[in-house]
Amino acid sequence: MARILILILFLSLVACQHEADEGSSAEPAPTAATEAAPIVRITEHAGGDDLVTAGLGLEGLMGPAPAPADPSSPTAEELRRLAFHSTWRGLAALNPAGGVGGLIESLPKVEGQERMAFRRLPGRNSPARVLLQIPAGFDPASACLLLAPASGSRGVYGAVPLVAPWALPKGCAVAYTDKGAGSDVHDFDSGTGVGLDGRRVDPGIAETGLRAPTFEGEVPAGTVAIPHAHSGDHSEKDWGLYVLDAGRFALEQLREVYGPALDEDALMVIAAGLSNGGGAVLRAAEQDEAGFIDGVFSMMPNVSVPGVPHLYELGTLAALYQPCMLGDLEATMEMVLGNPLLAAAGQQRCTSLSIAGLLEASEPAEARARLIEAGFDEHALGLAATNVALDLWRTVAVTYSSAYLGRGPLDMPCGYGFDASSATPEQVRTWWSIFSGIAPGAGIELVDGQAEGRDPALAGLRCLYELNDRSTEYGETLYQAIEATRATARPRPDVPVLLVHGREDGLIPAGLTSRPYLEQARANGARIAYWEVARAQHFDALLAVPTLAGRLVPMLPYGWAGLDHLLAVLEGERELGEDRRIEPDPPAAGEALAREDLGL
Repeated sequence: MARILILILFLSLVACQHEADEGSSAEPAPTAATEAAPIVRITEHAGGDDLVTAGLGLEGLMGPAPAPADPSSPTAEELRRLAFHSTWRGLAALNPAGGVGGLIESLPKVEGQERMAFRRLPGRNSPARVLLQIPAGFDPASACLLLAPASGSRGVYGAVPLVAPWALPKGCAVAYTDKGAGSDVHDFDSGTGVGLDGRRVDPGIAETGLRAPTFEGEVPAGTVAIPHAHSGDHSEKDWGLYVLDAGRFALEQLREVYGPALDEDALMVIAAGLSNGGGAVLRAAEQDEAGFIDGVFSMMPNVSVPGVPHLYELGTLAALYQPCMLGDLEATMEMVLGNPLLAAAGQQRCTSLSIAGLLEASEPAEARARLIEAGFDEHALGLAATNVALDLWRTVAVTYSSAYLGRGPLDMPCGYGFDASSATPEQVRTWWSIFSGIAPGAGIELVDGQAEGRDPALAGLRCLYELNDRSTEYGETLYQAIEATRATARPRPDVPVLLVHGREDGLIPAGLTSRPYLEQARANGARIAYWEVARAQHFDALLAVPTLAGRLVPMLPYGWAGLDHLLAVLEGERELGEDRRIEPDPPAAGEALAREDLGL
């Protein structure tokens, strides 16, 4: 219960200074140390603004990104609106294949208040960014609160598409956290970080979302520090703690707003997240000694349990071998984004692996067999062309290896680095809004210092994979960092947990995450159920690819349905129920997805 949590808070509370404004677009940028950003920033969102889409509505989200009136000086309000647009477009399929015109006719408009702050866990170098949304319909006498960590390495709004359209119209408040990752990029060229309102600021003037490392001598032009890769905090091992701390922040703020009118004993708390956020809420449920969380919804969780290969090991293996698997031209042309260039590059990778002694024969079938032996099933390999075409495996592995080894921007593992020399001034000013937290993107490029030869990526990828060897110079450090991220699969036995995963998820395969978590948690006495959705993969936004229409369904509607189900369980209206294998029937290309197509 929420009241119990207050009795055992391990973080000392500090007196808070507050700032309130109407939409937050008029305040001047800090110019002196005495004008540093306050601890909690309060903004009101009404009229042409709201908490679900920042006033853009469905039509605005489907349109081009909203450009600042003055690109040289975007306002905080403009940056917030751009962040909503970027997050929705990155996580949702805003087209007929995603349900627009059928399942989704519009998005709700909910007015209310936002409270944002930087919060630092004890002993950590950099803060996490937290945000509380309080809808106008919040009832302190019969309240609900969602804890919503960001998906991936996204910024603090990175769970909005999953939770905001579901929770806010019901009058539920939502506490978000970027989990110590996010888009608070430090730019060494300008010497600026990201202030609490999203605008760039000198760290000597105001607190920023990343305490950037300091260096002796000249720093190369284009150098940036990214929270997930360079904070030095190894935020992944603390995902659950960040979620629980967002809950503490929310409770402090709700108590301040409503005082005795807030019935903390009646407060219903649901932790909900997808992808990395899905892993974070599971970890939070395991670490919730106070009994704060009442229910958990986890979709496509990035979670690793004991005895199962970790996703870093599997990802670096896939980075090496999936391109070779695509050397089978006929099979590759049947895949989404499959094309002859991928097949030709795949044949070169097979040759390279064979020469390096990593394959016995230069054959795509052998590479595929290696991947299946490692734990990938046929469904998880069905979208291999997409992962390789988008270079997802290398992109993820570079950032995670740097985090695991505690590296800074100038000494990242295996000769990799990030370079923002090509970023435009407009991109730099809007990084907080448009950057996903993982490079490359938004003008921040991934540099491979070992690239050479006909297969230029091979040397760096091989180095990333060989970090898994504990006998190497850094292998033991990497191993210990990975083990620190392991879930226990021991949520409180009285807390209902609902897992939802797409069968065709090729980035976070269900067979290596949700299914083993389910098995171990159930053996540990957890109250848990699992829905697996056929014909669904990890990235709803990919449904914009024409060849996917009619083949796959989006996951977000199952997120909203799963939250409906969990709420009914918590209110005693239904049982958690048995595991489900859901068989959707996506409509033909060009037709709008309807609820009856979901197989629910």
